Amino acid sequence: MSKPQVLIAANPKNGIVWSKEEQASKLGAVAEVLELTSSSREEFYKDLASGGKYANIVGIYRHNDSASAIGVFDKDLIEHLPSSVKYIAHNGAGYDQIDIAAATAKNIQVSHTPGAVDAATATVGAFLAISAMRQFARAEQNVRNGKWKTGLSPARDPEEKTLGIIGMGGIGKALARRLIAFDMKVIYHNRNEITPPPDFPCKYIANVDDLLKQSDIVSLNLPLNEKTKGSFGKKQFDLMKDGSVLVNTARGAVVDEEALLAALDSGKLFSAGLDVFPDEPNVNPKLLSNDKITVLPHMGTETRDSQKKMELLVLDNLISALSGKGLLNQVPEQKK
Repeated sequence: MSKPQVLIAANPKNGIVWSKEEQASKLGAVAEVLELTSSSREEFYKDLASGGKYANIVGIYRHNDSASAIGVFDKDLIEHLPSSVKYIAHNGAGYDQIDIAAATAKNIQVSHTPGAVDAATATVGAFLAISAMRQFARAEQNVRNGKWKTGLSPARDPEEKTLGIIGMGGIGKALARRLIAFDMKVIYHNRNEITPPPDFPCKYIANVDDLLKQSDIVSLNLPLNEKTKGSFGKKQFDLMKDGSVLVNTARGAVVDEEALLAALDSGKLFSAGLDVFPDEPNVNPKLLSNDKITVLPHMGTETRDSQKKMELLVLDNLISALSGKGLLNQVPEQKK
């Protein structure tokens, strides 16, 4: 009996990089694996149509870099998928490039990779927090440009400051554990208090406004969706402590960039650390020219160790689903 077909929707030059052996031995044992060769959305639609090379696929391994060839998995693309498609296994904790409502309407189950990204993203968040507090990015540019300490003013110590985490999921917890080592007090806001409580000292704050008023560093660790897009703006910055710090490793579109720049220019914020931007790889030039901001090019999971963990988790989701056991990490919206 023929095996079900699975499409690896990734940049053909990359595909599955760190788990080739597992792709061949484990996924290959339960599925016929096809590689994405479509170079445009129009060509992809033809390949999906009856008689096309992807007309009978059951599962899709999706990587964000496939967007450079076929675009994001919006409603239009999902509606073009053949009825044979039952699973989209996404490589990434964030899945805002997939229209979950459209997938659900078509009875397509979607998974992502929570857990696999926690450590690497939290390390980036910790770096951004410390760099922003100590102004290490500005200092590095000084020494590279032969200016030594010219124009540098005394920064702030992270010790005994309050870290406010908005979105205490796996990444938030990993970040808290890292910054507790700097003698920080941790408070957090989720829709609901975590039970049982985390295995480190922290306090739940039911009202996000209260968290903003108490925090020296605010870390954004929440998903991007219609409710969170642009949700962190002037009102939130006005509530923050004078001289506080914002760290964003979530999604760039969560933050109103003009409000952030205004808060930095006024001195309301001491500094900021950003790993994500609304229109990546394009970055607002005003952010780049502002030396109060530490910027990184979305380095959250740019380690071979984390990328392999993510790849393996995507493969495990597909293998589990094709074996009749369901997806291991189905997105929360489809579990309601």
